[in-house]
Amino acid sequence: MPSISPDVLAALRKADTPTVCNALEHVMGGRTAEGFTKTPVVCADPSLPPVVGFARTAKIRASSPAQRPAAEVRALRMAYYEYVAAGDGPNVVVIEDTDFPHVIGGFWGEMQVAQHKGLGVAGTLTNGVLRDLGMLDEGYQVIAGAVGPSHAFVHVTELDCPVTVFGMTVRPGDLVHADRHGGVVIPAEHIERMAWAIDVVMRKEVPILKAARAPDFTIEKLKAAWLEADKIA
Repeated sequence: MPSISPDVLAALRKADTPTVCNALEHVMGGRTAEGFTKTPVVCADPSLPPVVGFARTAKIRASSPAQRPAAEVRALRMAYYEYVAAGDGPNVVVIEDTDFPHVIGGFWGEMQVAQHKGLGVAGTLTNGVLRDLGMLDEGYQVIAGAVGPSHAFVHVTELDCPVTVFGMTVRPGDLVHADRHGGVVIPAEHIERMAWAIDVVMRKEVPILKAARAPDFTIEKLKAAWLEADKIA
């Protein structure tokens, strides 16, 4: 699993996911159409700060009962909890509901949030169902694909595997940044440059925003602001 310095982690926690996407493009030297979510999400609490951490991945389904004995289902669930809590962290749970796009059963609600928060997990990104709104422990973010009332037959089917959520592929150990906009994977080779890149892209926005919000804004001032922004590195 890759590592992350305290300074980079702090910078990522302060930036929203669109800014992180911009910073990643700056590091890579161009735009990309891969590595981020591509469909809308719902949040347990849109006001919470971003979720940042290394992916602990799993798959679930809820449309039919588990095709194995109850003891094996329980053992897999306990193995899941051990897995998501292991390592130095911070860990983010990324779960693919394989019923998607017809998700019906919520793995994420009051009980799971309490347990995961207690285990020190930083947050959750899933294309599955979220429930128990208004009853979740404060400070734990669940970014999900839908809101629903029932858990149906929801059960864990696989651990520590590549998953795809909202069109974004996540591998175990990937660094994930997510908020109410969606999520993005930060490749290991770019992690340590992200604090610098976030700073650059935010400073580049300042002259343009300042000019655009001034009462005497003109196209000439817009052009000048763009030239000023181009000089920032």
